[in-house]
Amino acid sequence: MTDFHTHILPGMDDGSGSVGESAAMLREEMEQGIRNVVLTPHFHARDDSIPSFLCRRRQAWNQLLPHLPPQCPNLFLGAEVGYFEGIGAAEGIRQLRVEGSSLLLLEMPFCRWTERMAEDVLKLNGREGIQVVLAHIERYASMQPKQMWPYLRGNGILMQADVSFLADWRSQHRGLRMISGGEIHFLGSDCHNMTNRRPNWDRLSPGAKAAAARCAAHFPPGTGIPAGWIDTDIQ
Repeated sequence: MTDFHTHILPGMDDGSGSVGESAAMLREEMEQGIRNVVLTPHFHARDDSIPSFLCRRRQAWNQLLPHLPPQCPNLFLGAEVGYFEGIGAAEGIRQLRVEGSSLLLLEMPFCRWTERMAEDVLKLNGREGIQVVLAHIERYASMQPKQMWPYLRGNGILMQADVSFLADWRSQHRGLRMISGGEIHFLGSDCHNMTNRRPNWDRLSPGAKAAAARCAAHFPPGTGIPAGWIDTDIQ
């Protein structure tokens, strides 16, 4: 399985604070059966430039590299890009995609989205070589009109949900139903540390874990999914 949303790179954001903690988080991922991990530190255009972010990310990666645990999951550099007005036409945004793919993880504001914001997201998704994936969609669900979700999905936007959405008995049934209906395409632990926001795939029931692995069955063609992400043995 693939953990599509993590804050494991050391010192990048509010996630891992040290190389040692990052290595411990990766050992947890491995022990919980994760074979691919996408490293998605926060990028906020109001606080950082893309060149500066990429430089910091490379430095964090180089610090972590000598400390990777044996049999470490496959690692892919990416970003959790905070929405900003005009993102649909922003220069250099392709550099924030998950490496080896067209996928761009986008965090939307925690408010009711305007029509202008939705169109900006679709404009971004319409650019060559970019496939938008909305981060932790369950957090915004109650804030948006019901028609927003089929509208975005119908226009090619992919969706990521957090593992906690499937682990919590209050939302598990809904999450499983959304996976079965092709409404969730990726899952992520959104792990930040080894204390209160550790990798949490071990919280999933066997049924939920099997459903999580089957998210790959709903990838639309041509989205540039890196080889090896799809668990073909259990589909």
